[in-house]
Amino acid sequence: MTRFPAEWEKQSAVLIAWPHKTGDFSNRLEAVEQSYSVIADTITQYQPLIIVCRDDNHQQHIQNLISNHDHIDFIQAAVNDIWVRDTVFLSVEQDGEISHLNFLFNGWGEKYQHQNDNALNHKLLNAKPFKGKAHKDIDFILEGGSVESDGIDTILTTKQCLLNPNRNKGLTQQEIEQQLLDNLGAKRIFWLDQENLSGDDTDAHIDTLARFCSAGTIAYTSCDDADDLHYKSLKYMERQLQDLRTHADEPYHLVPLPLPKPIVDEEGQRLPANYANFLIINHAVMVPSYGDPMDDIALQRLADCFPRHEIIPVPCRPLVHQYGSLHCMTMQFPEGIVGVVA
Repeated sequence: MTRFPAEWEKQSAVLIAWPHKTGDFSNRLEAVEQSYSVIADTITQYQPLIIVCRDDNHQQHIQNLISNHDHIDFIQAAVNDIWVRDTVFLSVEQDGEISHLNFLFNGWGEKYQHQNDNALNHKLLNAKPFKGKAHKDIDFILEGGSVESDGIDTILTTKQCLLNPNRNKGLTQQEIEQQLLDNLGAKRIFWLDQENLSGDDTDAHIDTLARFCSAGTIAYTSCDDADDLHYKSLKYMERQLQDLRTHADEPYHLVPLPLPKPIVDEEGQRLPANYANFLIINHAVMVPSYGDPMDDIALQRLADCFPRHEIIPVPCRPLVHQYGSLHCMTMQFPEGIVGVVA
């Protein structure tokens, strides 16, 4: 029996990969590292943190930036990008034990260099807390940001990403669905027909659009401004979500998350800032903030979804300049991983 745990279940650790001056953030590294430091210090208040870094010098540099040095494991490994949501293991529960699934990664459809990212999981297997843990290599391209689990048997995803021929060319929708059913233990796949947010280069990852907050609640990116270029597509997604049914054959409780005012890069390209890219950890929910009036609205609506969690705003404006946010740059692991520092 295989089950893909929901993000709100008890966790053993969160993993991040720290940016480096040679990476894509080199032109704004100081601001990005300030965000990373806040993220690292926040996570370690609640649970262990695993930081992937380049070498001893990089590790020392990171240690100088963070306040809390307890509950942290460092793993030295090369990465092409810091978006570990899409490159690191997906963890499933099999007969009460955690197993790590190593799917293939091809740079979001061959858009970017990805050799180091695709090789990262095998390097993790040689380091604690992964050494000796059950894992499986799967000959199928899948990114963690493209699938949402309700923790029971339902996966939420988008056709635009998983059915894109730049991922698993030649496979039919039925064959792709069977991979999710077999490997993630799902029995239901909800396919949203939804285009990506402007600036999103993942081909519409679900974690920028709609997220399970419980088995009966979905928070989703919404837009009420008829002049916004996303208005029509997000209203269409809203109607699709309204048609979905829970296991009890009831509509989901839907929680709209507003869009912040458009953030653009130096060329005027709109960036994919959103609030659906939140991260659930033990006893807290970390929510992207952009210095926008909509931050408070999103925080309150998510507080209503997670009444037993602390709701913590996290500055993510620098991150969206590389087209991702808080959830994209983190990966949580379910309870049951041995070897994590206590």
